[in-house]
Amino acid sequence: MKTSTIHPVILCGGSGTRLWPLSRKALPKQFAPLIGNKSLLQLTLERLASLNQTVTCIASEDHRFLVREAMDNAQTQGRQVLEPVPRNTAAAMAAAALLAAPDDLLLFAPADHHIPDATRFAATVRSGVQAALAGRIVTFGVAPSFPSTAYGYIEAAEPTGHGTSRKVARFVEKPTAAVAESLLLHGGYDWNAGIFLVQARTLVAALRTHAPDILEACERATAAVSADGSFLRLDREAFEACRSDSIDYAVLEKHTDIAVVRFEGVWSDVGSWNAVAQLHAPDGAGNRLSGMGRVLHAHNTFVHAPHRPVVALGTEDLIIVDTPDAVLVAGVGFAEQVPEVVRMLTGEGKAEATQHRRVVRPWGAYDSVDIGDRFQVKRLTVKPGAKLSLQMHHHRAEHWIVVKGMARATRGSEVVLVRENESIYLPSGTVHRLENPGKTMLEVIEVQTGGYLGEDDIVRFDDSYGRDTAEAEVSTQQSATDLSVNA
Repeated sequence: MKTSTIHPVILCGGSGTRLWPLSRKALPKQFAPLIGNKSLLQLTLERLASLNQTVTCIASEDHRFLVREAMDNAQTQGRQVLEPVPRNTAAAMAAAALLAAPDDLLLFAPADHHIPDATRFAATVRSGVQAALAGRIVTFGVAPSFPSTAYGYIEAAEPTGHGTSRKVARFVEKPTAAVAESLLLHGGYDWNAGIFLVQARTLVAALRTHAPDILEACERATAAVSADGSFLRLDREAFEACRSDSIDYAVLEKHTDIAVVRFEGVWSDVGSWNAVAQLHAPDGAGNRLSGMGRVLHAHNTFVHAPHRPVVALGTEDLIIVDTPDAVLVAGVGFAEQVPEVVRMLTGEGKAEATQHRRVVRPWGAYDSVDIGDRFQVKRLTVKPGAKLSLQMHHHRAEHWIVVKGMARATRGSEVVLVRENESIYLPSGTVHRLENPGKTMLEVIEVQTGGYLGEDDIVRFDDSYGRDTAEAEVSTQQSATDLSVNA
């Protein structure tokens, strides 16, 4: 039975290297606090709430707790479909369609777009329902405001007869500047927003026609899906065997029954630091500031400084991005080349290329304050009622100092309460656990000492978050500065 109920599906993949150093592999741009101290994913969840309070998020296994935290912050509910490996949008959308009821009306929306007018966006989506229920794949175009070379374009043809939608004549890849100008002068072209409204059965049928290998792999991956609370894990072997391709190449460029609905509001895919700068109002000299950024005798300079004062003096045509452990200074004409910086730093083995100093975990977060020969200092923040895994380290001892709240510490066979300004010492080889029994955030300074401080020196005995508890010995080949977190 056809229904006009819209089921949002948020695509949370992508590494976001174009917004380094804020966005990194461990914390891509959709999860980073970017606008009003909210992540783009949280803003997307809030924007879609008027369409449906229950959503499905498709994300990497590595980012599952970031997705759940964003959903909690946005006060939305739903499930998280976890991809064991990235396989682009065609596979992600195929998996979502196969996990839905055939008549479900699915709205696929990227997690990293910024659309400030939620009311207008919801109305635009609803205007595409008739065409979607008629068996079309509905895409949404954005009225172009300038000849952008960063976006693909959609050429609209005659009306479909279903609401305000029009047939799609063709898709145009990201054009050169000259071609982009000619498209705007010609008229009838929209930016391709990469947002789709389609019934599950329609999408499955289109995949079966144009990309049967992707659909078959996803059928196997969803048939063997495993549930872990709100997490749904796709079968690894089947999904790894799937071809990686975008929905545009795999289906849309070959399909005929596609409609486009124009969105007249402000939209950005926040695809570069220049795009981020455009989200902030300029001063009289064209400078744009975020956080604690300041300028003096500067022109056309963007400063992103959320943590400390950063002053640009006498600069022109610059992008300055400050984070606790890395700073980017770039000419505005080089914003699209930021991924080259990430590749360079990765090749040099710099952890800052992919990891942040502050790492979010299901129980809270930790910030690596300092590290040296045979010691490391971290600031732990533990959510109310949360607890770390019951664990042991072979090569390091730990000293916990409570600076805010009250901790319940397990040390061997004893369990003690540690209050503010108190501490507890945990010798190497001791089974231990940190818990927050209170109703406010717990803050702890952790001092690690020992000959090996790598995060893989851990044996888990019990974990509340379904992570691996296998008693594997430490791999001494891993660097002590590796920031992959297992706490």
